[in-house]
Amino acid sequence: MADSAVNRTRGRTQRVLIAADKFKGSLTAVEVAQRVTAGLHRVAPRVEVEALPVADGGDGTVDAAVAAGFERREVRVAGPLGDEVTAAYALRGGTAVVEMAEASGLQRLPLGVLAPLTASTYGSGELLRAALDAGARTIVFGVGGSATTDGGAGMLAALGARLLDKDGEPLPPGGGPLRELATADLSGLDPRLASVDVVLASDVDNPLTGPKGAPAVYGPQKGASPDDVAALDASLTHFAAVLEKAIGDRAAEYAVAPGAGAAGGIGYGALVGLGASFRPGIEVMLDVLGFATALERATLVITGEGSLDEQTLHGKAPAGVAAVARAANKEVIAVCGRLALPPESLGRAGIRRAYALTDVEPDVARCIAEAGPLLEDVAERIARDFLV
Repeated sequence: MADSAVNRTRGRTQRVLIAADKFKGSLTAVEVAQRVTAGLHRVAPRVEVEALPVADGGDGTVDAAVAAGFERREVRVAGPLGDEVTAAYALRGGTAVVEMAEASGLQRLPLGVLAPLTASTYGSGELLRAALDAGARTIVFGVGGSATTDGGAGMLAALGARLLDKDGEPLPPGGGPLRELATADLSGLDPRLASVDVVLASDVDNPLTGPKGAPAVYGPQKGASPDDVAALDASLTHFAAVLEKAIGDRAAEYAVAPGAGAAGGIGYGALVGLGASFRPGIEVMLDVLGFATALERATLVITGEGSLDEQTLHGKAPAGVAAVARAANKEVIAVCGRLALPPESLGRAGIRRAYALTDVEPDVARCIAEAGPLLEDVAERIARDFLV
């Protein structure tokens, strides 16, 4: 450890704040914090450790809120293919954290089944309605990890919108059928939405359609072929045009707004129908989780996620944590499964050093399978370098 780092910690009670995201496919954010804590304490048993698992609005957001003291609430809603699933949201006081992936995420699809044209966000609307029923006055709507590309049409329908074909019949679920949309009536949306602050929390700022839109960029991840991508892009373009006729120019403006393309376009539905405001997911979640207060107590911050790469620098949790910590003049280090950033990029992001599981075990498959024990080994190295 450099002399400057030694001088900053010598003579003070050291307190480590672990604010890491999940290692996707291996460890939840809560498990990451547990493993890092165990490794640190093997070498520095007296160091004080505070765990504040974080998320950027995608899957794991509700778990992070619950770990920070929110109450977990469960409700039966429609999954992306219409089958009932048990989905959770988090509630504390008048604030609810709703994660669309809980209802409409890829993990809700049967194994091996993808439905890019027909998967629906209807269950996400039901989850939002449950938060309203619970008395939420502020809803943090975390979007990401979706199985859907329906522009939030299903969500809006669940909340009272009427989306009809030329015969006056409700459209079938999914983004594909939006090409048959003839009329849209949002006047029946749940009136409680008018008095609730809805924050759209996402780590992406894509528009709804076009080369950087939801179908083109994220459709293939959901099983969309090139023909499906073209069909979905045309359907969502038509959806926005019909909404423009119904509610005016703001429908077209929202279609190109940052975040409209998040989670298969559910961001667009939230902006146009729920009156949501868009904020980077990690910024919102750090506020909700009380990160600033925990940061005041810390002498060292450990953040991280499964892969530290270029995407990390564009709105992912570790970059958000590091930015706030650097502004508070706190030392930040990172843990990850795989490191694909050079030291200079880490430095610009406010991360002093990164420790990867692949430094301990080069075999990626074993890193994934044995992520917990390997992360404890990495944490031991961190303790030796920074805490003793």
